[in-house]
Amino acid sequence: MGRLQGKVALVTGAAKGIGAATAKRLAEEGASVVCTDVDADAGQAVADEIANAGGAAAFIAHDVTDEAQWEAAVKLAEDKFGALHIVVNNAGIAPDSTSIEEKTLESWRHVLAIDLDSVFLGCKWGIRTIKKHGGGSIINISSILGLVGQPNASDYNAAKGGVRLLTKSAALECAEAGYDIRVNSVHPGYIDTPLVQDVMAKGEMGGQQVGANEMRELLTMLHPIGRLGIAKEIANAVLFLASDEASFMTGSEMVVDGGYTSR
Repeated sequence: MGRLQGKVALVTGAAKGIGAATAKRLAEEGASVVCTDVDADAGQAVADEIANAGGAAAFIAHDVTDEAQWEAAVKLAEDKFGALHIVVNNAGIAPDSTSIEEKTLESWRHVLAIDLDSVFLGCKWGIRTIKKHGGGSIINISSILGLVGQPNASDYNAAKGGVRLLTKSAALECAEAGYDIRVNSVHPGYIDTPLVQDVMAKGEMGGQQVGANEMRELLTMLHPIGRLGIAKEIANAVLFLASDEASFMTGSEMVVDGGYTSR
């Protein structure tokens, strides 16, 4: 306990899944947490759960593609908790599983805006704010699909691959500017969260339609460890990168995928 005592964190997409697990895990280790999401009811519930457990948390409704709302979110961290040390760029959506030739430009831009533009804005406002408070850590949630390709996921592949290299560029800029800010990415495999459950319910795999149960079996088989991940396992990876235990890591990619990308 207390690995983040005295630190202030901002977690996007904190209403459910990896974001909710991360917000709670950081709070368990002493961080004051600003939870942000477009789902105000669920996001507030996560902040309330943290507070009821004895932690410190606040919620703000936040469209991560809107720069003015980013400015408001980091301001809330400073106004309520006095600083900002950790930003977790977690908010994202899944692709609609259509081929490049069938995908609309509007759909492409929508995925890129939420899954990549938001991380650019999070790094921009995170760096601007964290450097005022003595340094800290930015953790960008990418994906295994930021490392390997998948058919009918061109928009998601492009966005998550972009997050990987944006992370490295931001890490180099901070290091060369002399800021004590580390920037790293996390690459989860398929995690049993509402987002992945929605993917399984749609039953679309490689352009083929399958049942939800078969979809779960197929996804499980892709992970040599023999199961899907759980959100807390990703939250633990984020906690490590946010803490001083990862003080010599920047520009790195932490793969937490049950062996998916080892084949």
